[in-house]
Amino acid sequence: MTTSASFTSKDLYEVYKKALKILIVDENIRGLIRSGAMHPVYYSPRGQEIVAAAMGVHLEPTDYLCTIYRGVHDQVAKGMPLDVLLAEYFMKVTGACKGKGGAMHITHPASGVMVTTGVVGSSMPIANGMAWASQIKGDDRVSVATFGDGASNIGAFHEALNMAAVWKLPTIFLCQNNRYQECTQYADSTSCEKISDRAAAYGPNMVGVSVDGNDAEEMWNAMRDAVARARSGAGPTLIEANTFRYMGHYFGDQAPYIPKEELAAEMAKDPMIRIRQQVLDSGVATEDDLVALKAELEAEFEAAVQFAKDSPEPELDEVYKDIYGAA
Repeated sequence: MTTSASFTSKDLYEVYKKALKILIVDENIRGLIRSGAMHPVYYSPRGQEIVAAAMGVHLEPTDYLCTIYRGVHDQVAKGMPLDVLLAEYFMKVTGACKGKGGAMHITHPASGVMVTTGVVGSSMPIANGMAWASQIKGDDRVSVATFGDGASNIGAFHEALNMAAVWKLPTIFLCQNNRYQECTQYADSTSCEKISDRAAAYGPNMVGVSVDGNDAEEMWNAMRDAVARARSGAGPTLIEANTFRYMGHYFGDQAPYIPKEELAAEMAKDPMIRIRQQVLDSGVATEDDLVALKAELEAEFEAAVQFAKDSPEPELDEVYKDIYGAA
């Protein structure tokens, strides 16, 4: 993929702000679960903050995102308000899905978070449907489907990429390759060295690229080019963002399947520490600026938690609503 503009210190700072917000949301949700204040099924994105942040800075609120149950970082990066996000985690009626979706089924069309699916691989054909609607309407929207490396072995991956290439849909397939498909190492279940190599099977309308998803500039450039390609009508892109998750597949999973040496080596390269230092070195912000930014984001999270706690529980008859349309 080619680049057409330089990655500036301002761009770096915008990625950092989103990544820091993701980090704060994740750390505080895990704290709330440990304290017993909330009881969701939770999947930590720790270690994958840069991937989502560099995606989010290129998307408009009107663009579509179809993410997966391990997608809280994608939701935050897309601009979903924390109050309705947290209220859904607390299963309150003010939540994004009125407390009926929970952490694994977040939907917030106002910010473009159209689907959070618990079905592995299903984000891709859904995103295609939205991309097709955009293509028909000519409304200039792009659709992003995020998924893990394991989902690239699902039949829906082939079906969705083939259709997107045939119709030149404005779909971006963002594979967050964190090397572990739940509890299985990448090499134990995937035959190709790079998931992006599979793009070649779908012809010239599909572009495939592998990048260091933990490198802000690489990830920013890849998303910038993919969004520009989609908006111009040139077709879809498959981005393989190589990253690593520092936690188990789900909250409480001790991840014995990840070798301790491998985990220690990856944590020593923490992308959040790296990007923070890059921001300081660039001169776009000072240490005091970053301390103030963190305090601001933590206050935003606390306000969202308070909103959720103060919100009412759903009434019993809520279970019958939003199910069927009127006859």
